Amino acid sequence: MSKPTVRYFDFAGSRGEEVRLALVISGVDFDDVRISRDEFVRMKPNLPFGSLPVFEVPGSGVFAQTNAILRLIGRMHDLHPDDPREAARHDAVLEACEDLRQRISATSRIADAAAKKAARQDLAQTLIPHWARGIEALIGDGPFVGGARPAVADIKVHVISRALSNGSFDDIPTTILDGFERIGAVVNGVANHPAVANWYASRS
Repeated sequence: MSKPTVRYFDFAGSRGEEVRLALVISGVDFDDVRISRDEFVRMKPNLPFGSLPVFEVPGSGVFAQTNAILRLIGRMHDLHPDDPREAARHDAVLEACEDLRQRISATSRIADAAAKKAARQDLAQTLIPHWARGIEALIGDGPFVGGARPAVADIKVHVISRALSNGSFDDIPTTILDGFERIGAVVNGVANHPAVANWYASRS
């Protein structure tokens, strides 16, 4: 039987990595296809929305839009709640993370270096701390959003938090999330999940 396929760039602090880790935690064997920028340009006209990642499932077609893919994997592999109200709380985390990523990405398109730096510094002083407080409120007692077990919402928090903390975004301090202990617990919980630890060990 053919395996599902994830297609995305070779970048760990990314939407594609979120999908990869959801499958890793689910124990799903998949083809991890890393796309170059030149390949993306050739593929773009044939992609559902002209963007990556895409998730190809044999017999079911090609799925696009990261949060939709994460919810699909989550529902298939018990990484997203069945209860509508609880699912809405997890969905709020997914969407808030995506909103933050969009706001940071927008600053990457600022051509003037000084203006870009100022925009990033403004995000660091205002939006990102506000976002972090909102995420912590949704995590609740923890250690994960839903309690004792990780879900796709936790993977989303993990990936963007790691990107913020490892210097992926110039002019945003790598200490930006220091002091947000609930977010830190999610990041560490996902990183220390045996399947995730094995995944990264195998790639080092």
